[in-house]
Parts: sequence; structure tokens; C-alpha cells
Amino acid sequence: MSPLHFDVLASAAGSYARRGRLQLAHGMIETPVFMPVGTQATVKSMTPADLMDEIGADIILANTYHLMLRPGADCVETMGGLHRFMAWNRPILTDSGGFQVWSLGALRKIEPDGVRFRSHIDGSSWFLGPKESMRIQRQLGSDIVMAFDECTPWPATHTQAEDSMLMSMRWAADCRNYLPVNKHQALFGIVQGGMYGDLRRQSLDAVQSMGFEGIAIGGLSVGEPKAEMLTVLDNLAPHLAKDKPHYVMGVGTPDDLIEGIDRGIDMFDCVMPTRNARNGSLFTDDGKLNIKNACHKLDERPIMADCACYTCRHFSRAYLRHLFVAKEILSARLNTLHNLYYYASLMRRARQAIEDGRWCSFRDSFLERYLSLSR
Repeated sequence: MSPLHFDVLASAAGSYARRGRLQLAHGMIETPVFMPVGTQATVKSMTPADLMDEIGADIILANTYHLMLRPGADCVETMGGLHRFMAWNRPILTDSGGFQVWSLGALRKIEPDGVRFRSHIDGSSWFLGPKESMRIQRQLGSDIVMAFDECTPWPATHTQAEDSMLMSMRWAADCRNYLPVNKHQALFGIVQGGMYGDLRRQSLDAVQSMGFEGIAIGGLSVGEPKAEMLTVLDNLAPHLAKDKPHYVMGVGTPDDLIEGIDRGIDMFDCVMPTRNARNGSLFTDDGKLNIKNACHKLDERPIMADCACYTCRHFSRAYLRHLFVAKEILSARLNTLHNLYYYASLMRRARQAIEDGRWCSFRDSFLERYLSLSR
């Protein structure tokens, strides 16, 4: 019995955009969806009630690498699994830890069965591969488990990208063996191949032949020009299995989300809305607003006039600037509430536009406004 059921409810003419519904063990997800990142079993400064009641998040993301180091997968399992541990009763996706291990650079050594690395916390030695990642994610009890892969660096030669991709595909097959189809956890395979269209197609064919419940696209938003990222998605869009959810990992800005939806992507995650919030950078349809700028000192307006988030309903730009400049904890909380609500609202607007048959006009008007005013 599959732990995942996915229905496409509407598709956009002249586009790969689609409106779907994803059923997982801990609940239903309306797609396209943005998943707030809760790396260490918490979305920074947010309570589960904030995420559920104020933002309307259906699913959040946590990270295998960080949770294996602290507090440890055994601890989480003993405490009843990740849902009980963090008091979150909706779906959770766990990343495999591959990207975080890749980012350690000189602190890691790739071996045939995985990666040996030193903890960024205390320098202790660890090993993480497909077998270990699947075991840890089983202990965490997430609804969606990600296959363990290597994130191909940018730039990379064709040979480097091919070697990396082939290793990730070997590891993907191992992950499927270590986590067979079950009624609790869905396993997503990850497409790699750098910026090379032939390698991406080869990787996609391999992933789609292994019986994964979902298809993820990794190795993007790693420093490459945006045009190259979109070219990768353009090349993959016609070939993505229509009966499975499509997830692009670590992407990105509001315009990235709209461009991704247009190319058939159903799921997104990124630290951008939360990280930017803590740095005083707030998202609006007119681009980013820097709340620390002096021009907001006496500004009575909310961040965004037609935003219904708690922050915009109650507070002025002047107050938010004061909190940020004064380094008050409430600054991070209110800014994060707005940014996550904005991302969730953008997904709701996108879903409605697809349902109403006006996706292409919504896409064009949003991008024209967001990009022109951002510049």
C-alpha cells in the first residue's frame, strides 16, 4: 500500500502548471505548495500554532544531518518521533542530509557507500550514506523521505557532473532497497546532472524507473545564473511523470516559485523567507522591502497594503523598523510571520489562478510587477 496519493485537479493551458492534492500519512496538502524550513525541528521563531493557524502551512521540512548530530535520531525516536517531539500533527518532509554534507567541503571525504565527514559542531567523525540516511529518517518518522545523493557543484565539467550523477543514481537505488514501499513513509528520488541536459534526462529516466513515490530535482540554486536553472527545468518539464508530485529543492525567490510552477513543479522549500526576515528583508509583490532603512522611521503603513498576515494587520513599518534597530526578539518573529504568510498566500493565489483558468495572465502580471519594481 502506497503512503502517498496524488491527484491533479486542474491543469493550465499553454503551461505545465497544475493544481493538485497530495494525501500523506499525516494529512492533505494542496499543491503547488511552499514548505517552511524547520531544519532543527523548528521553524525559527515560529510555534506550530503560528504555522498552522496564522500561516496555514500544510507541511514543513526538517533535516536529517542536523537532527542526527543534535539531539540524535535515537532521542527523537525515543520521544515518539518527530511529529510528537515538535508537537506538529501535519506532514513533515526530511531532507537526506546530502546537501549539508556537500556544503562541508574539505571536512568531508566521499567513499563508495557514502560520505565520511566531521561534525561542524564539535569536529567528531561521522559516516552518512544511503543505508544510514534511510535508517535515521525511519527513526524520525517523517511523511516524505528524501533519497541520499550528492549535490553536484557549480560550475562542473560534464565529466564531473556525470560521475556525481551516476553515484547519486547508485545511491538512489540503494535507498529504494533500504526503504521499500510501505504505508507510512513516501520516498522521493532526486534528479541530478548539473546544468547538462543530457545528464539530467538520463538521471530523470533512472529515477522514474526505480518506483519512487515522488520526483525531486536537486542541484539547483547553488550559484548558477537563474537562466541556467530555468533551462534545466524547461528541459525536464515535458518528461516528468504526470501522476507523481514534482519537487524542486531549495528554490527560492517569489519569481522562482512562479517560474517553477509554470514548468510543472508542485513543491518548493527554501530558507529565504525566514533568513531574510531575520535580516530585516521583507517580501511584497513589489519586491523586497528593507525595513531597517531610515525612510520607514515615521511610516504608518503596513509592510504590504493588501496583506492579511498578523504583522500587517497590527503593526506599522515604523514599529517594525524600531524593533529591528533595537535588536528586539519580536522583530524576527513578526518579520518571519509576514514572509511565510506572503509565500503561503502566493501559493494560494497560484492555485486559484490555475483553477480559474487564468494562470498565464496571473503569471505574466505577477512577474512583470515583481521583477520591474525589484529592479
